[in-house]
Amino acid sequence: MLAKTRTIFKELVEIYTGKDKRLSQMASWSLSYAVSKNSTLLQPHLKEIINQLNRKDVHDAVIRNALRILQDIEIPIKFHGTVMHTCFNFIETPSTPVAIKAFSLTILYNLSKIYTEIKPELICLIETNIQHETAAFKSRGNKILKLLKNK
Repeated sequence: MLAKTRTIFKELVEIYTGKDKRLSQMASWSLSYAVSKNSTLLQPHLKEIINQLNRKDVHDAVIRNALRILQDIEIPIKFHGTVMHTCFNFIETPSTPVAIKAFSLTILYNLSKIYTEIKPELICLIETNIQHETAAFKSRGNKILKLLKNK
């Protein structure tokens, strides 16, 4: 049964990473849901998921759901730099959709537990942007600021 599940998951990843923008968008939520139920399915495909973050030819849902996945897993060290850089860029870019920014904040907070030197930059970025952002960003940002400043 597990082999069949892995095969189906691989097909879902192929649709998610494919060229058809609409199919990729629709597969993105299913992918994040599947990973939330069984995160071990993700390991062989993690690089493909991370590569979606920098694509410009995909719907925001593809990026949003990649970040939703990454906020809830332990990201392997070899991807830390790429993910960190990408998340900081998302937050710094005013046109980035709020859900992408919110998930990026959580990922950066998680990485700040390992790379404590990014805490001041993350605090500054949140404090600088919070007054110009949506309620969702303010909520997530304030929660993360509280956590960062209490440590």
